[in-house]
Amino acid sequence: MSVIINKVNTKDDLRKFIQFGIDLYEGNAYFVPPLIYDERATLNRSKNPAFDHCDASYFMAYRDHVIVGRIGVIINHKANEKWNERNARFGFVDFIDDNEVVDTLFGAAESWARSRGMEKIHGPLGFTDLDHEGMLVEGYDQISTFSTIYNYPYYVDHMERLGYVKDQDWVEFLITIPKEIPDRFARASEIVKKRSGLVVKHLQSKNDVYPYARDIFRLINHAYKDLYGYVELTEKQIDYYVDMYIPMLRLEFLALVIRQEDNKLVGVGIGLPSMAKALQKAKGRFVPTGWYHLYRALKGKDNNVLDLLLVAVDPEYQGKGVNALIFNEFIPAANRLGFDYAESNPELDLNHKVKSMWNDLEAKQTKRRRAFIKNL
Repeated sequence: MSVIINKVNTKDDLRKFIQFGIDLYEGNAYFVPPLIYDERATLNRSKNPAFDHCDASYFMAYRDHVIVGRIGVIINHKANEKWNERNARFGFVDFIDDNEVVDTLFGAAESWARSRGMEKIHGPLGFTDLDHEGMLVEGYDQISTFSTIYNYPYYVDHMERLGYVKDQDWVEFLITIPKEIPDRFARASEIVKKRSGLVVKHLQSKNDVYPYARDIFRLINHAYKDLYGYVELTEKQIDYYVDMYIPMLRLEFLALVIRQEDNKLVGVGIGLPSMAKALQKAKGRFVPTGWYHLYRALKGKDNNVLDLLLVAVDPEYQGKGVNALIFNEFIPAANRLGFDYAESNPELDLNHKVKSMWNDLEAKQTKRRRAFIKNL
């Protein structure tokens, strides 16, 4: 039977689109499903404020009335204006190992982008840098994190066969948490306190976070603005992510670095107990029992891995020891709560400043993921 492409038009179509990206990996020990509720909100133009400056369409490939592939294609007009490009993005992509399926699926995405005047297509990328991005090219035997993509090795073969080439790589590290704060961190933190008047703000409750919540995302905008593919979040998007992420935080792994003289936020570090195994047990569903697995994971129950979600430092203070202040907070807290390892989120392979954070730690690169690009 030939492959047929259907565009996602209804709520039921969207449900099938999301579910296929989970069902394809049934029984895989390394795949971590997204929370279906969050995925639905991301892809819904009435809920995701990114649609204020993005267009998108989603396609599913069918053979003999069975879904065999899916792909989303996005035009982020704000990104194109910022980077002076005419690029489309592909993402939310999954498919069986079949040339006809892949050719038809990407053909639909490329045709959609070309018909709207786009000159290139790259991905996997989402609407923002906080969405899943980067196709796994190394580390297929490592469990994913809740904020990253897992894919089968054959995906890469098909990308190359279709003429896609490397655009950028991200790498991830598994870090053994030291039992004591390394001397370099201890010395650097004392120096930055004295020279720059910086301190870590200690919060007592989640309610104490909210006065800083929007400043956290504004700082991320400022710190990440020159990184590959990054587009500054709008105030509407910031409100969206505040509502999404702040309730999940563990205060032990939220380090806010403040300039004492004016209480300005100049650095932030955010970690979270790994949600990977809990999401596997939940199978992407919050109810009826998914909430219980997620709650236990957030409390660190049966969980010895800490996800280092992000570190963002005001460019004025980069390279001045702010990272040391953050890790001086995280290391004792991680030991106290029984975490043995920390896993970094994807960091650009060319971002040597970020990679240097792990120099004095026992860190092993475990994964590599890639953004591919193709001329249309």
